[in-house]
Amino acid sequence: MTSLGNIYQSIEILSKEKGIDPQIIRDAVKDAMLVAARKHFHANEELVAEMEEGTGALQIFGVKRVVDPVTDPDKEISLEEAHKHNPAVEVGGEIRFAKSLDALGRISAQTFKQVILQKVREAERENIYSEFSGRVGELVTCVVKRLEGPDLVADLGKTEARILKKEQSRLESFSVGDRIRCVIRSVEKAGKNAGVIVSRAAPELVMRLFEQEVPEIYDNTVVIKGCAREAGERTKIAVSSRDRDVDSVGACVGMKGMRVQSIIRELRGEKIDIIEFNDDPVVFATHALSPAKISRVSIIDPIGKHMEVIVDDSQLSLAIGKKGQNVRLAAKLLGWRIDIKSEEEKRQEVESQMEALVVPGAPVSVLVDLGIPDTLIEKLMEAGVGTVEKLGGMTPEQLEEIPGIGDEMVEKIQEAVVSYYGQFESGGEGEAAPAEAIAVSGGEPAEDPQGQSVTIEIAEPPAGAKALDKEQV
Repeated sequence: MTSLGNIYQSIEILSKEKGIDPQIIRDAVKDAMLVAARKHFHANEELVAEMEEGTGALQIFGVKRVVDPVTDPDKEISLEEAHKHNPAVEVGGEIRFAKSLDALGRISAQTFKQVILQKVREAERENIYSEFSGRVGELVTCVVKRLEGPDLVADLGKTEARILKKEQSRLESFSVGDRIRCVIRSVEKAGKNAGVIVSRAAPELVMRLFEQEVPEIYDNTVVIKGCAREAGERTKIAVSSRDRDVDSVGACVGMKGMRVQSIIRELRGEKIDIIEFNDDPVVFATHALSPAKISRVSIIDPIGKHMEVIVDDSQLSLAIGKKGQNVRLAAKLLGWRIDIKSEEEKRQEVESQMEALVVPGAPVSVLVDLGIPDTLIEKLMEAGVGTVEKLGGMTPEQLEEIPGIGDEMVEKIQEAVVSYYGQFESGGEGEAAPAEAIAVSGGEPAEDPQGQSVTIEIAEPPAGAKALDKEQV
């Protein structure tokens, strides 16, 4: 019997307190004693521990295997030596030598205690994991036990649960002794947050509260299809009725809003939007973006789940919500990416697309066939004059500002431009139309989105328009 016998007498009490099988604790005690013995004896021999049932008496034995010949004296014994201890033993059998526990000192006892506690903690965590891992998402009532920095530790009865800072609502603050309702968020076996993690910020909390408050949800007449939440701010919950005669939204709101108000009080005033579910994503998006009124919804990518929502200019801020909250929650609820645009934004976007479709002007390189040398074309291109239209809109002074272009070249350019447009007027190639055939409105030529001028239409000069001649290009 060891002097640590008083610990063994407490095994039954410890097993009941921790809810652990007594055999697990007994095995832990034996393992702890073996660890302490190995550290004390510093031997390579094999050791085993045995505990007497009822008394709790613990004994350590050194074990040697009977072999012939002996190759490892620490773990083996010859048959001749073995017969001195047990005449009936044969080769392959074992001989045990009792070890004195009286020599184990304070350090060994401390090691024994540490191993015991570690083994008990491991067994306790295993029990907690087995009991709570299948209850993730379940609503539980717990009592705040203590505060650990920003986290809360709550009493679940058999164990403690932790409420992390991120699992708390910003509207709430609790004190020691407060009873609160949470959902089990996760159960961890090891790590920093080992144990049960409960939450007041999870969307599952709102869903469980609705199941408790709304009988139609409890009996499965009304089904919760989804829930998106930003704790302390707003929640959107989608519901659908299996009975044509039951209004899913009305059932959740309750008479004079009593049912939903009860949940809002539990959540300390958090706003809740109850939305009717629809299998059509367009209709569902229209409901999910309430209270904003939607003009139209377009599916951009059905596979990638991307949609575009157009709203009236006055509804844009309401649809987006404070800091984008309304559209963000709607996107979470639908599982789609949502782009919201006002009617004015969409109109401008369509106009930009139409402008991008305008055919750019003819490149200046077409003037090579009309007598303009390649070197001059290169100089024009280097100066950023890439189209005939842009070239035709430049004055002689502007052309002369381009390095390498003099008066003679300006005249050649004017003749080539007139000839180029003249072939469209005459309908044939090489026939230059008179200068009066090209009408140019007053002011600078319009630019398209690519920085090129839009195509000039060839027509008779309107009243008041100036005819383009060699002196006015």
